[in-house]
Amino acid sequence: MGESGVPIIDLHDFPGQYEKLRRACVEWGCFRIVNHGISLTLMADMKRVVRSLLDLPFDVKKRNIDVIAGSGYMAPSKVNPLYEALGLYDIGSSQAVETFCSQLDASPYQRSHSLFGFVVAREVIEMYAKAIHGAAMDIARKLAESMGLNGNLFESWISQFRINKYNFTPETIGSSGVQIHTDSGFLTILQDDENVGGLEVMDPSGVYVTVDPSPGTLLVNLGDIATAWSNGRLRNVLHRVQCKESTIRISIASFLIGPRDEVEAPPELVDSEHPRLYVSFTYEDYRELRLDKKLPAGEALELKRIQS
Repeated sequence: MGESGVPIIDLHDFPGQYEKLRRACVEWGCFRIVNHGISLTLMADMKRVVRSLLDLPFDVKKRNIDVIAGSGYMAPSKVNPLYEALGLYDIGSSQAVETFCSQLDASPYQRSHSLFGFVVAREVIEMYAKAIHGAAMDIARKLAESMGLNGNLFESWISQFRINKYNFTPETIGSSGVQIHTDSGFLTILQDDENVGGLEVMDPSGVYVTVDPSPGTLLVNLGDIATAWSNGRLRNVLHRVQCKESTIRISIASFLIGPRDEVEAPPELVDSEHPRLYVSFTYEDYRELRLDKKLPAGEALELKRIQS
């Protein structure tokens, strides 16, 4: 186990950070962002709302049904017995946000206690969804521009978020909170637990390194769709969560998933030296392939590779 050297990207320092961003995505497949523009108050309020939602009775949480495979409530399982999550698919859609809130009884009048009084749960969810979707679009745009592409390629792409709870106990210290995996989408923005660590990513040398909490910042991971879309240039980073202490760990992962139609590398990324590597496919079909074949660590991309 090594110490994290995850690159740090300052979103206020562009175009000065373009090359650093490109290298981080090619070499690491992850980076931490500062000056992201999302208020610390909103981030804290969302964490309070998330905790209250994850503490709801099971019968309420299971109303959070899938829109596509794996997008709704995930109860603890044999593979990930310490983990459960709720999901909101298509956070750019006000109707999808409304449906999510209604499923979990997060009415306009429901309030969550905070140090400064009360916050309205639905209002916080709506504001956070809008802010994090905007951040995902901004990061994707800057990434495309760092590769010499038009930054407006992602305007119709779908985002979702997943709120995660790890139920760590004294007996589970040293075990895995969630299995080694890559993310299936294009990029993930993680608002990690401010106090409880456990996240580890594989560095460019193939060693898992600890990514300690850094309050006020956000961590970005690239997933399988980024590798396919970039014609193999961008790294889909392997990562895992380890149980380091006996406590509850809460995080919010927001995903820029992919296009509504097919994933395909832009023509600018395909030439005689870089022939097209993958067939065209939809995110939904790819997600189902990963789940059906039980291939959580990027192996499913090989099934989409063009055979020469």
